[in-house]
Amino acid sequence: MNYMPPNPNVGLAFEEKDLKDIYVAGGCFWGVEAYMTRVFGVAQTSVGYANGIKENPTYKEVCTGKTGHAETCHLMYDAGKISLKELLEKFFEIIEPTSLNKQGEDIGSQYRTGIYFVNDEDIKVIEEVMASEQLKYEKPIVTEVKPLHKYYLAEEYHQDYLEKNPDGYCHISFDTVK
Repeated sequence: MNYMPPNPNVGLAFEEKDLKDIYVAGGCFWGVEAYMTRVFGVAQTSVGYANGIKENPTYKEVCTGKTGHAETCHLMYDAGKISLKELLEKFFEIIEPTSLNKQGEDIGSQYRTGIYFVNDEDIKVIEEVMASEQLKYEKPIVTEVKPLHKYYLAEEYHQDYLEKNPDGYCHISFDTVK
């Protein structure tokens, strides 16, 4: 496990009325959550299963690749502290957006990369970030951008997994978190 820096959001006051939601998928959700929790302005996170066809799937079911879900991290962030553009740029620092259904050693459709939005006004920003990121790659970006269809919380042991298990598996480097 890589060294995880301290969380700059601990002790910050967040007003619920100022929080916005975005959902991101970037391979194993343990590392995505641990990383994004440490991005300044992220007030709260959870991990779960998004945009699949089975209601209330279990981890075991999602791992079969037959439910259509992506391992996803729900981010609640304060747009007064970090913009959606900045947040998505941080997300792109930890994924390989040209890799289809694979991140690190994790392979399968549940490990695809994605940005799932709940507010239509976010589409313009997401498209701008995607276009900017594409300039960094020769191969096309395969990160899907879709409205959030459904999101089911993962089992409790997955929530804050790397906080509880600091030596747990993680394919993400924490070198760029600030």
